[in-house]
Amino acid sequence: MQGMTVRPARAHDLAAIEEFQQGIIEAERPFDPTLGRGAIRYYDTAQLLAADNVRLAVAELDGALVGCGFVRIEAAKPYLAHRLHGYLGLMYVDPSVRGRSINAAIVDHLKEWCRTRNVLELRLEVYHGNLAARRAYEKSGFAPLLIEMRCSI
Repeated sequence: MQGMTVRPARAHDLAAIEEFQQGIIEAERPFDPTLGRGAIRYYDTAQLLAADNVRLAVAELDGALVGCGFVRIEAAKPYLAHRLHGYLGLMYVDPSVRGRSINAAIVDHLKEWCRTRNVLELRLEVYHGNLAARRAYEKSGFAPLLIEMRCSI
């Protein structure tokens, strides 16, 4: 997309990334009755930025930050065929610019970073009921693998 770039995040991007994280949480609250009330955080974004095994990326559109995401290289469970995989998280695109393939560009950037480290398997979590997010990930090549189930008692 013209005017859009995806690049590694920098320290001065952290305030915007924190806002994006809150946007993710608010979007996911309707899908998860177990989320705590009030302000919560899924990720320590400063720690993600500093980690050697993580690529935290941002998308800029005409100079403004409009999205983010990260991939963290992790050890796979010992019974899997691959030794390492990349875990995608903090995937967010500002609602005002959704539908412009920004999420796909972020995912492509993270995939390429993994390829340069010989990591060829990616994993992520998405709420079953979040159909828009599921469709976005399917467009980037992801397919459902496992459904986590829960029960309040």
